[in-house]
Amino acid sequence: MFSNTVAPYGRHSSSKWGLMIDNRWGWFWMELPALLVMPVIILTSPIEINNTILLVTFLWAFHYFYRTILFPIKLKTKDKKMPVIIVLSAFVFNLFNGFFVGYEIAYISKLDFGINTIIGLIIFLCGMYINRSSDNKLISLRKNNKEYQIPKGAMFKYISCPNHFGEIVEWTGFAVILFNLGGLSFALWTAFNLIPRSLNHHNWYKNYFKDYPDDRKAVIPFIF
Repeated sequence: MFSNTVAPYGRHSSSKWGLMIDNRWGWFWMELPALLVMPVIILTSPIEINNTILLVTFLWAFHYFYRTILFPIKLKTKDKKMPVIIVLSAFVFNLFNGFFVGYEIAYISKLDFGINTIIGLIIFLCGMYINRSSDNKLISLRKNNKEYQIPKGAMFKYISCPNHFGEIVEWTGFAVILFNLGGLSFALWTAFNLIPRSLNHHNWYKNYFKDYPDDRKAVIPFIF
């Protein structure tokens, strides 16, 4: 169901994929189009901007400001690099995804407040909390130790990649708020992208650490 190809960045980084760029700058350029394109399309469109449209625009910008600006600054991986081809691929995806999500909100969907807004917001905020608290845990492990360690506590008790699980939950909540094709396709893409990466991380952990917990799943608690 999922590809066996390991995306060559982070702990799986490989120079075999060509020209490399600093890891932190890579993250910045990968995420920048998403930060800019979707809000600009909505805010410059002729649509009457209601509170629900303001909410989804804020949630999007809040997520991508963290991912584009704050996350690279927080990373403790100044010596790591990633292939330029990965940066370019993500740049193009975020460019088109930001356009399609923004365009559908601004010119196709009639977004308004409903029960799906409340449910989606709760799901989104839960996912964001899981994602960011897990990111912070992983970053803190590298603060005083350059060697990889087994992350423990919170959602790490159940899965190897709660940061990825949190992001899947986050964009699922966003899709519930939007209730349109753009939101659904992005949520599905997020899952299909991050589940294989989580499985690769999980297998890496098990191979790297002989005492890695046997009962810990990869990305979905109690499932896989």
